[in-house]
Amino acid sequence: MCRILKHHGFQEARQRGSHIVMQKKVSNSTITVPIPNHKELKIGTLMSIIRQSGIQRSEFE
Repeated sequence: MCRILKHHGFQEARQRGSHIVMQKKVSNSTITVPIPNHKELKIGTLMSIIRQSGIQRSEFE
């Protein structure tokens, strides 16, 4: 997950506990996406990350 987001311009901002926070600067704002640091993600968590990132779903398939 982090590798795909890095490919699309996100950078790891910080890590606290079991979550990694990725950020991407877009014009006058910043997109922030928290990602659980687990090998497998539940489908709801995955869909939420995709929605928050603004990246097309096909990029994750």
